[in-house]
Amino acid sequence: MADLEGSTMAKAERRERIVDYINSEGSVTFTQLKNMFPDVSEMTLRTDLKMLDQQRLIIRVHGGAKSVGFAVGTDDLLARRVGRRSVEKTTIAQKAVELIRPGRTIFIDSGSTTTALASAMEDIELLVFTNSLTVASELARLERTKTYVVGGRLNRYSKSTMGARAVEAARSLTFDQVFLGVTGYQRGEGFSCGSDDEAVFKSTLVKRAHKCVVLMDSSKEGRPSTFRVCSLKDVHTVVSDGGLSDDFATSCEDAGVTLL
Repeated sequence: MADLEGSTMAKAERRERIVDYINSEGSVTFTQLKNMFPDVSEMTLRTDLKMLDQQRLIIRVHGGAKSVGFAVGTDDLLARRVGRRSVEKTTIAQKAVELIRPGRTIFIDSGSTTTALASAMEDIELLVFTNSLTVASELARLERTKTYVVGGRLNRYSKSTMGARAVEAARSLTFDQVFLGVTGYQRGEGFSCGSDDEAVFKSTLVKRAHKCVVLMDSSKEGRPSTFRVCSLKDVHTVVSDGGLSDDFATSCEDAGVTLL
């Protein structure tokens, strides 16, 4: 531990690795950092986060840290998210697309995983609503699928529409399914995201859909985020990459939620 914590060079290298890791993931929990540096004391890691936050290289949050690009209100840059955990997102998209049947009306939320779902969709008779420019762009190749883009204020970070107009539009519609992207999940708290406007919009979608399908890779389990979207019991299905914990699986079983 002394080698990893003691010298100035070791400290600088460790902090550089911490910043790189947080930037690559967008948001990490303290537990993830502890697992990354098992030989470094918790006190030292907390000091590292404090100093990096003061230097404005990261943003400390309750239970972990975020990259500067993952500031509250932006919910991270979509361009940064697309390259993260691409294998897992493809796996989720391939599972989720099997839930879509011809003749339905669905809503596809914004996000990198939901965009992967849109990319995997086949050209079938379907009515699709979305607030995502990237989802709409993927669906533009389809002829039989009819796509409507919900209007509102543009979020240039997530390349989606949001705000009061988007919420009002969603409240006037009813969906057979909503495919929802989330930033994090914590037991007892439910699903969450990093933008207040997006949380309100997502919550509205959940209420307007007969079935809510959450697309969530396993890295988001236990990840803290600021604004609550819905509880586990509000969800019909969770589609993930197979890496969620047994505890999460048990919670799904208790809540009557299908886990794929």
